[in-house]
Amino acid sequence: MIRTLPPLAAAAAAALLASPASAHLAPGAHGSLAAGATHPLFGLDHVLAMVAVGLWAGQTGGRAVWAAPAAFIAAMVAGYGLALAGLTVPMAEPMILASVVAIGLLAASAARMPAGLVAGAAAVFGLFHGAAHGGELGEAGALAFGLGFVVATAALHAAGIGLARLTGGLAVRGLGAGTAVAGVALAFA
Repeated sequence: MIRTLPPLAAAAAAALLASPASAHLAPGAHGSLAAGATHPLFGLDHVLAMVAVGLWAGQTGGRAVWAAPAAFIAAMVAGYGLALAGLTVPMAEPMILASVVAIGLLAASAARMPAGLVAGAAAVFGLFHGAAHGGELGEAGALAFGLGFVVATAALHAAGIGLARLTGGLAVRGLGAGTAVAGVALAFA
């Protein structure tokens, strides 16, 4: 008899599988779009934060379901643009780790906030994720790389929303708590 994994175990296994020890794809070998699409998937911090945005948005419901991911992505594109313009967004990496912990805690606590506030919090963190992506552009074509990580980010948000809708309640809170704990562990890794 085959048993299915509980949602928390399945999410943890997926997070571990999504973070290979290898570096990002080389744009010359795989193309700029593929390099951009895989970029957020190769960093556990990005995966956790982006799925957590979806978890929190799905848990909050209403307009937050689309507003939080849309705000995160819009601000991420703005941060990417700042990096492409040669501007440094200070403390990008610490803020990315902070996003994992903060959004995880918000989902764990089932924080109920107006959709605008949820979207605003997502946007603040999205700016830092975008700046980090722009700082790692390398030889990739800016437009294709950017489109790739936008699509991957939207997919990670959708995965979080799906998890929230499928599991709900205590499972989402547990996933949020696990995300926050993983963020703290990454900070000390």
